[in-house]
Amino acid sequence: MAQNTETLRGVANPRQKLFIGIDLGTSGCRAVAINTQGAVKAEATAPLPTPTRDGPRVQQRPDLWWQATCQCLDQLAVDIGIETDTISAIAVDGTSATLLLTNETGNPLGPALIYNDARAGAQAEAIARVAPDDSATQGPSSALAKLLWLKDAGQTEQAAHVVHQADWISWHLRGARTEHPPTSDFNNALKMGFDARALCWPTWFNQLAVPTALLPEVIAPGTPTGTLTPALAERFGFPANTRIIAGTTDSTASFLATGARKVGEAVTALGSTLVVKVIARQPVFAAKYGVYSQPLIVDGRQRWLVGGASNSGGAVLRQFFDDEQMRALTPQLQPETPTGLNYYPLPAPGERFPVCDPSLAPRLTPRPPDDRIFFQGILEGIAHIEARAYRLLAELGAPYPIAVRSTGGGAHNVPWTRVRERALAAPQGNPIMATAQHTEAAYGAALLARQGADKNISINRQTDVNS
Repeated sequence: MAQNTETLRGVANPRQKLFIGIDLGTSGCRAVAINTQGAVKAEATAPLPTPTRDGPRVQQRPDLWWQATCQCLDQLAVDIGIETDTISAIAVDGTSATLLLTNETGNPLGPALIYNDARAGAQAEAIARVAPDDSATQGPSSALAKLLWLKDAGQTEQAAHVVHQADWISWHLRGARTEHPPTSDFNNALKMGFDARALCWPTWFNQLAVPTALLPEVIAPGTPTGTLTPALAERFGFPANTRIIAGTTDSTASFLATGARKVGEAVTALGSTLVVKVIARQPVFAAKYGVYSQPLIVDGRQRWLVGGASNSGGAVLRQFFDDEQMRALTPQLQPETPTGLNYYPLPAPGERFPVCDPSLAPRLTPRPPDDRIFFQGILEGIAHIEARAYRLLAELGAPYPIAVRSTGGGAHNVPWTRVRERALAAPQGNPIMATAQHTEAAYGAALLARQGADKNISINRQTDVNS
């Protein structure tokens, strides 16, 4: 009979601490529990309905996120069983630039504006007139542009807080109350305008009349922010002192999960959207192209994740093929024989990176009668966008990848990996298509939970624009 214990250096240790990471996307929630050594003990998923789209407006009900989060934690509690008393900490990641307004106790005052909501064109123009060129707030889909749109629409007048997706979930886990204000992290706050080098909100906010009183406290990912509420601890069977740890964005959590640690190592996230990041010694900002940098501490050294996010990705594939069709077509792919279709796959007009053009139209014609060729043509188009993205980063001063790890649903598609490998070949050298240690953002969030589990709970307020 198998032993339900872990062994560490030959000593039975059935009661190791466990750490939970929660990944919130727009199509689902995923949670994972790991032990001190990083081994996965349990996983859970819950679907989310597709966000509603009306032209440039893309919205989703935040309560759906909370329902999915609780569904995942309920399932983890069942799978972990009696070991729920070893849960030590929880961290959450979410989609970058997805945000909502709440009252003092965390109740949403309307739907959340999703990461690719591009209604704030006029506000983006106002930001461009005063923000530095290296600001990540450029473009109508930035969190700051969304906040200014909400202000101009009169929706901030009754609000007490503006929070990102991960902020809101974390806040509710520790009790969304007036005496427990929300927090954000360096990575989520970047597209709201937080200065990741000076670690403060910028003074140029004053020129835009940004409602700074609504802004959350900003802290480093992996920082403890409080403990799980007694009611939730009882519901899930977790310890009353389970810590809630500041998380990050979904793409950064995915990066952490892969094991990439050296300068020049890169990660491509092949999810609903395409996100590329490479480790650099110095930050690179180029708002014209949607390029930004996030602080990253690697083995005690200050590094930067340089990258950007395209609107291309799996969302385009799902407009034409379901999972069963893609599984059937994948073995038929011929990566050594390009289709020559020259697609630029987008789910709707508008692109952020490596082309920053909110009116860029999708290019998905002509459509051949053979579904295999059409499927491969879309995959090739996404691969060419990925390659173009890394070349642009290199031109701007980041290292061209020495190795590329992949995360997301497309990471396991072997023929597509070969298509991407061919596309990434460049004069700078051919990067190694390395294997990610883990491919799920939830795992990266669990690593942050493990990192912050034993730290002192200490939050430094970073909301003073004059600091």
